[in-house]
Parts: sequence; structure tokens; C-alpha cells
Amino acid sequence: MKIALMNFLYDLHRTMMSQHVMLAYQGDITQETTKSILTMAERSLQVFEQDPAITRKVFNVMVEALQNIVKHNAELSENGALRNVGIFLIGRESNGYAVMSGNPVLKKNVPALRKNLDRINGLDKNGLKDLYKSIIQGTTLSEKGGAGLGFVDMARKSGEKLHFDFPEMSEKYCFFCLKVNVLPDSSI
Repeated sequence: MKIALMNFLYDLHRTMMSQHVMLAYQGDITQETTKSILTMAERSLQVFEQDPAITRKVFNVMVEALQNIVKHNAELSENGALRNVGIFLIGRESNGYAVMSGNPVLKKNVPALRKNLDRINGLDKNGLKDLYKSIIQGTTLSEKGGAGLGFVDMARKSGEKLHFDFPEMSEKYCFFCLKVNVLPDSSI
């Protein structure tokens, strides 16, 4: 078992290096862990990025991705204890950065989430701007958040389509995978 674990660790390291992963976190994602993750990510960005404008865009997308997990994560029950388990990664790509997150969601919520993300991806720069204003002006924000405002903000800040998928975890849950590419000259 120890050798297999050591090989796994080495393979994981090699994969992360080949994929240019700057930061990866897997575990409970709460407001408290979000602060720590953002601090570590900010330090990593300072090493790689000299342009403050791109750093701000990447940071904004990171905040929204982590807040999405905190607010909308389906808590998994493990031995009677609820857990907000998720994953967050930031990676360097040849032309920018990739912010990736994943968390369990209830299967019954997937159709509405997919519809919202497809709608956002179908809009151009002006359409996203109008949707953002519409949500701000016409939505009463609940304790869970702003009716998809974070996704709209990620699309606006990145200037790119949101990449997503919902692999099945169990009879009750899917795993919501989200990737947002942030390019140097992107912004809506």
C-alpha cells in the first residue's frame, strides 16, 4: 500500500507539473478555507504574472468560483456528518490561466444549472452586460446568492465561454466541473 501511495503521489506531481497547475486544493470548502486558498493563489499569481489587470481578472474569477462552491455545494453525508467537499485548481496555460472548480450537486438541480450556463454561453459581450444589469436590478438576492450572477460575472471578466460538465457520482449526485479560461486581452 505504501509503495502504491508513493507512486500515486509522484504521478500526481508529474501530472500537475505537465498541466502547469499552480495551486490545487481538495477538501472542505468554506468561507474560512476560501480566504486561505485565495491568499495562496494570489502569491502564486504574483510569481507568474506581471500584469496587474490580468491578475485582477483571474482573482475575480477565483473568488466567484470558490463562492459558487461555498453557496451551492450539495453537502455530502459521510458517516452521518455533512461535508462541503470540493476541488479548486488554477493553472497556467500558454495564453493565460485556467480556473477550475468542482463540487457535488444534486441531480435534480442539474437541468436548471445547465440551462443557465448554456444561456450565459449563448450571449455576446452586450448580452452579458444586459443580463448582469437585469439580475442586479430585478433580483432579490437570497442567502444562497444572486441568481447566477457569479457565472455571468465570470463570463464577463474572462471574456470566454464557461466550460462545464456533470459526471455522475451516484444515484443522487453529479459532480459539477467548471473551467474558466482567463486570457490577457479578455474582458467583457
